[in-house]
Amino acid sequence: MRDLGVDTATLGPWFASEHQSPYVLVRVSDEHAAAWADVLGVPVRRCYIDDALLDQRVLTTGRPKSELIAAKLPDRGSTMAGDFGEILVFLYHAAAEPGIELIGPKKWRLKQDRTKPAPYSDVVHFVLPHWPETSPDDRILCSEVKTKSTHGDFSPISRAIADCEKDRTSRLAKTLVWLKERALHEDLGTTTVAHLERFTKAIDHPEAQKQFWAVAVVCESLVDDELADAPKEEPTDHKVIVIAVQDLKQRYEDVFKAVHATVAKPEGGA
Repeated sequence: MRDLGVDTATLGPWFASEHQSPYVLVRVSDEHAAAWADVLGVPVRRCYIDDALLDQRVLTTGRPKSELIAAKLPDRGSTMAGDFGEILVFLYHAAAEPGIELIGPKKWRLKQDRTKPAPYSDVVHFVLPHWPETSPDDRILCSEVKTKSTHGDFSPISRAIADCEKDRTSRLAKTLVWLKERALHEDLGTTTVAHLERFTKAIDHPEAQKQFWAVAVVCESLVDDELADAPKEEPTDHKVIVIAVQDLKQRYEDVFKAVHATVAKPEGGA
């Protein structure tokens, strides 16, 4: 979280859970969600491009930051909703692991098309407590995220559970290889090639633990109906998490407006 500029101590109160079994239910208070536009503009911008690279591209292209950022961010609609849900879960990982330094690639920086989701597993974090030494304490956190902010037939909980199985059977492994290949040519921030090779060359290291989460980010007004799809018994190979946010569509649109505002020219500027 260091490269996003997020104080992880502030995240815990956002994600207070109502209960833990057979699924985790988190209801974000409207007070906290309403503050996201004020506090997440810069961190969300950094999910898409590092500050140093943004400054470099300004010098190289001669184009204003506002234009460069607009070419990175999704338009309003399903991709924006999905990106926001993933970024929110990226932050939730840190809240769920207080005091633990998480190493997480910002996959949104690696998009080939800003109008489409990033490929492979949605949110991945590494826990490497003895780095650069590897150990059986090393872990991977992997979340499949589905977001629902408006009415429709889409069932985010059941879809997240189904796609979480893909992560467990094969997709996470493909994700790690893809990230390693991208890291050879691009800066993934705090995530390095060495971090990734600890997992892609697993035979050279102690067996790491893997934790899989199926996460649904749902508008508060829809969540009670959607909970009909939640598991009645706690799964043994993954955890189901439901994050309810009041006025979710308005909240994520406000956050992306705030991202644009962080690079807007000041009034009267050249």
